[in-house]
Amino acid sequence: MHGPVWVGWLLVLLGAAAGAYCLVRARSGPAAQRGEARGEGLMALGMAAMAWPVAPPSWSPWLFTAAFGAAGLWALAHRHLHHAVGALAMAYMALAMVVPASQQAGHTGQMGQMGQLGQLGQAGGTGPMAHAGPGGVPLLTGLLLVYFTGYVLAAGVRLVPAAGAGAGDVAAGGPVPVAGAGVLPACRVAMGIGMLAMLLAL
Repeated sequence: MHGPVWVGWLLVLLGAAAGAYCLVRARSGPAAQRGEARGEGLMALGMAAMAWPVAPPSWSPWLFTAAFGAAGLWALAHRHLHHAVGALAMAYMALAMVVPASQQAGHTGQMGQMGQLGQLGQAGGTGPMAHAGPGGVPLLTGLLLVYFTGYVLAAGVRLVPAAGAGAGDVAAGGPVPVAGAGVLPACRVAMGIGMLAMLLAL
């Protein structure tokens, strides 16, 4: 993935914090909410692992692809469409990290490309999750960017009226909202922003 190292560390902190909170929230509440919080937590921790700026083992992109692909199919089978899109997007990004490198390695007869790869290796781009050009399919990446941008905007707009309505209900003598009830949607917005950052850095 391209981009400054500090962006990777910010994504790691964001994913780790959101994942830890979601997993803690998964220990209480209704069963449906516990399942959603568990899924969000695992996705957030996976995002933190993928954004780790230190060069990982060469087999890690394939592990991410298999794990997130299976998670996406499971979410799709249980009709959790947003979780399915998120997991499959993570699998797509993991696959895009390694496929361009393997395609370049297949053209060993082209000495110019080999020289460029050697220069990239000397410049520190030898990590298994780094490559010379943008990865992935531009059309698919663009569609995912549109989806997550719309999701972040829609979910963020829903957070503001919900907070105002909750305060009004309490002032009118209504039921007191559960502590931290609005943090889980906020974590989803933060994770959506993290997905946008990872797609832009692909």
